[in-house]
Amino acid sequence: MRKLLQYGGIAASIVLIAFGIGAIYTGFDGRSQVRSDLAAEQIVGTDDSTIPGQLVDTGSEAQAFAAIIRHHTLEATGGQTYSQMGQYLDASGKPTSDKAVAAIDPQTKKPVANQARQIWVTETALTTALNMAFFAEQVATFAIVMGFALLLSGIGFTVLTLRALMPADARKAERAPTATAVPVA
Repeated sequence: MRKLLQYGGIAASIVLIAFGIGAIYTGFDGRSQVRSDLAAEQIVGTDDSTIPGQLVDTGSEAQAFAAIIRHHTLEATGGQTYSQMGQYLDASGKPTSDKAVAAIDPQTKKPVANQARQIWVTETALTTALNMAFFAEQVATFAIVMGFALLLSGIGFTVLTLRALMPADARKAERAPTATAVPVA
């Protein structure tokens, strides 16, 4: 039974160590992928951003740039979000959600769409992608941390297994004091 427990403990230790190494590798690879994908987009921080003139190539920079895009979109739409803007334009060019008062496009014979709302569609797509890069980098960092935790747990479990399941006579011999030679004058 002792051998079965010892082999089981060692097998569990190997699994923990393997998963730890795998998680560390996956985390570093994922983080590298996020950063290279961001760099490939060649997004450069605007003058009013936290990284003016610099390449956006980390998750935290992507998140900060997403906030700048939202700020610019709010400025461009008079502080209104997509849901606050009228869907159509009336004859004087003012936004309205009332289809009955909307201007009619002579070509399509349909109400004239409020094109300013399209800014929000674009903003949402861009900021979602940038925020996903931030999230992906955070997940990769978590994988690295968890990988080291698994690795250390596996090593600790190996030591515990070998120590606890060591034969009793070997443990006694290990604890027995050793005699030291005293020089005789």
